[in-house]
Amino acid sequence: MSRARQPPLVTGISPNEGISWTKVTIRGENLGTGPTDLIGLTICGHNCLLTAEWMSASKIVCRVGQAKNDKGDIIVTTKSGGKGTSTVSFKLLKPEKIGILDQSAVWVDEMNYYDMRTDRNKGIPPLSLRPANPLGIEIDKGRFPQKDLEALFPGMSADFTSENFSAAWYLIENHSTTSFDQLKTAVVNLKKQANKKNEGSLAYVKGGLSTFFEAQDALSAIHQKLEADGTEKVEGSMTQKLENVLNRASNTADTLFQEVLGRKDKADSTRNALNVLQRFKFLFNLPLNIERNIQKGDYDVVINDYEKAKSLFGKTEVQVFKKYYAEVETRIEALRELLLDKLLETPSTLHDQKRYIRYLSDLHAPGDPAWQCIGAQHQWILQLMHNCKESYVKEQKGNSLLHSPMLDLDSDVRPSPVGHLSQSASLKRGSSFQSGRDDAWRYKAPQQVIFVEKLTKLVVSQLPNFWKLWISYVNGSLFSETAEKSGQMERSKKNARQRQNDFKKMIQEVMHSLVKLIRGALLPFSLREGESRQYGGWEMKTELSGQWLTHVIQTVRLSSESLTALEIPNDMLQIIQDLILDLRVRCIIVTLQHTAEDIKRLAEKEDWVVDNEGLTSLPSQFEQCIIHSLQSLKTVLDCKPGEASVFQQQKTQEDVCQLSIGILQVFIDCLEQLSTKPDGDIDTAHLSVDVSSPDLFGSIHEDSSLSSEQRLLIALSNCRYLERHTFLNIAEHFEKHGFQGVEKITQVSMESLKELDQRLFEMYVESKADPIVGSLEPGIYAGYFDWKDCLVPAGVRNYLKEALVNIIAVHAEVFTISKDLVPRVMSRIVEAVSEELSRLMQCVSSFSKNGALQARLEICALRDTVAIYLTPESNSSFKQALEALPQLSSGTDKKLLEELLNKFKSSMHLQLTCFQASSSAMMKT
Repeated sequence: MSRARQPPLVTGISPNEGISWTKVTIRGENLGTGPTDLIGLTICGHNCLLTAEWMSASKIVCRVGQAKNDKGDIIVTTKSGGKGTSTVSFKLLKPEKIGILDQSAVWVDEMNYYDMRTDRNKGIPPLSLRPANPLGIEIDKGRFPQKDLEALFPGMSADFTSENFSAAWYLIENHSTTSFDQLKTAVVNLKKQANKKNEGSLAYVKGGLSTFFEAQDALSAIHQKLEADGTEKVEGSMTQKLENVLNRASNTADTLFQEVLGRKDKADSTRNALNVLQRFKFLFNLPLNIERNIQKGDYDVVINDYEKAKSLFGKTEVQVFKKYYAEVETRIEALRELLLDKLLETPSTLHDQKRYIRYLSDLHAPGDPAWQCIGAQHQWILQLMHNCKESYVKEQKGNSLLHSPMLDLDSDVRPSPVGHLSQSASLKRGSSFQSGRDDAWRYKAPQQVIFVEKLTKLVVSQLPNFWKLWISYVNGSLFSETAEKSGQMERSKKNARQRQNDFKKMIQEVMHSLVKLIRGALLPFSLREGESRQYGGWEMKTELSGQWLTHVIQTVRLSSESLTALEIPNDMLQIIQDLILDLRVRCIIVTLQHTAEDIKRLAEKEDWVVDNEGLTSLPSQFEQCIIHSLQSLKTVLDCKPGEASVFQQQKTQEDVCQLSIGILQVFIDCLEQLSTKPDGDIDTAHLSVDVSSPDLFGSIHEDSSLSSEQRLLIALSNCRYLERHTFLNIAEHFEKHGFQGVEKITQVSMESLKELDQRLFEMYVESKADPIVGSLEPGIYAGYFDWKDCLVPAGVRNYLKEALVNIIAVHAEVFTISKDLVPRVMSRIVEAVSEELSRLMQCVSSFSKNGALQARLEICALRDTVAIYLTPESNSSFKQALEALPQLSSGTDKKLLEELLNKFKSSMHLQLTCFQASSSAMMKT
């Protein structure tokens, strides 16, 4: 632990004498470690700690108080060293009374000078003449509550200069603990003061007795002289002499005191001027202070000074004050103009706007600065919106001149740097040209999309402050955050109520401009004729894709949510909801149109590779294309809070229904085109440059060995799958996404698909049945065969075997493509053959016995062979053919017929296996 410090030691004081309240500097050693360490300081027994200022451990500055002793030590007391000692002393002097003619090195307050001629104070207010301690003893303030004293002495006062002075109250308040002996001393002091006043007056009279006696003697002599002479001459002479004496005395006095009195008058004038300057220096310095504070931006100080000056000198009649106050008003008027310019300056923060409005209100600016600010902000927001549009229109036109050959390709670019879209195009192409183009255009978004994002961001960033400024204007918080200045708040609220409709029009104008600018960029056809120039001007060579429109819808939705969060009334934001609805409808229309185009291009993707079910990849690609399209529309079809259903309008339902039917019809036409037209006749007019390149188009000719009949079969297999699965799945997806008229879409599409299926089936059957049917008649009558003159039948002739082999070939071809098509195709082939055979039999005029047996053998052989494919029509044809033949009359003929049939079936067992029931059952499974 450190040892204790030495006690303080005072070794010097400067000055070492003076009157009360003289500022002295005390020097010594160990005078404390800091201000908090100094706990006591007495000079001549008076505590001076209150005025002490600790400078260092060797220096303290303070003022001398009204000490009791004329001379005494300087004692310093510290926490660290305790009570100290002093090697020097201080002498307390009594203040000298300075007359009006005495020279003084210091300024003398004229309000309290001593007149030596009258021995009394001049110019001192009555209250200042009262002694501080009339009893002359130490005052000890009691702790009696003031309220209790007032109740104890009603209507009285402790002030001894008051007419209602109460001695008891004064003693209780100032000497409640004073001893009786001290009170006796106080009585003695009071008597001495009273005697001193009487003695002073008596001494004054005694000192002037000689003067009075001389004046009395002179007047008596003059009076006696006048009585003794009794003449007017003496009276006139004496009067004249007296006047001369008085005049000479007056002139002499004037001569003696003229210089002194002149200096006094001049000093008085100077003092008065200095007093005025000192007293009213606030006003005289105010213009310069206003300029300085304005330059520093201390507007609060300027306003406070102005309010003070206005309350003090606003109605003054003094010319000097009026002149300076007029200068102040000039500065304040310039400040009003400066603040108004700053208030209307754009851009500006809401905080600054409120601050400037409060300043202008405190300065009593004319008009309504808050409403002027609201109007300026409104015009500025509108100007920003139109400038944004003009800049992007110019940029678009500049880019179009540079990149016009690529405009057609830009419509397929899906990724967006603006919205970070990561969706791929609906039709993925594999050419080298496409991959090179993606590298160059992958991050290029259409100007309309960038414009909409910039425009909505602008409105969302500016409108909240605009709205909050209005709310502050309505509730009066522009003028006071703490419910002060109620008069201004009430006026503000009154003005706001009167201008509600005007502000509503402002918000509506901003919303209309926002919506119309977006419509001009994305939906120009929805603008009126006169609005196209103001809100349009875009080059619409290619329409935005559905995915870009989806991104725009999301952007507008987010903007709408941000504006709704400001608690803006819904009726003001309804126009944005209408825009979102139109964008959603347009997005659906455009997406379905692009989907139809993508589906039309699926024809180039058909590779004719058949799976186990007899299907190519085309139906699956078609279904996936539609599902992908509907999934891309999910966010568009979903209704956000406050949004209406996109299908609420009848026209939209009809348009979407027709487009959906059109999409399905496009695929049906694509199937027909692929199955009916030769390779060289495939329509490629609708293809863009990259998809019609040799690399891609070569895939269509990948399998050139397929015949037209095989393509028909593949198309029939695809149609069958579409009817039973794909179209039904698509209908479910339509219903899942809320499409209206799904039954109509399915019905119309099914009918069109069945018509195509029937046409393709008829084409295939015709291509296969005609050769077989055409070969029957030549085969029957080959070698000049005659039914009337023929030999005994030895078996089934070759023409029928050849026809069966051709039918087997058709079966094999159909079975290879699709097992499910075999019964349908074979039944029609059998119907055609049986019908032709029936016709040929009915055309024969007559049969011999052997001819009738031969015809019955061949008809029965054909019928039994294709029994599993018989239909009511083919059964009827076979029946008619048999009825045209003569009946077998003998059992020998019947036996021969049966033997020949068994022989035929045995000899062609291998070939006829495909017509067995087990094969059919296997095919059905």
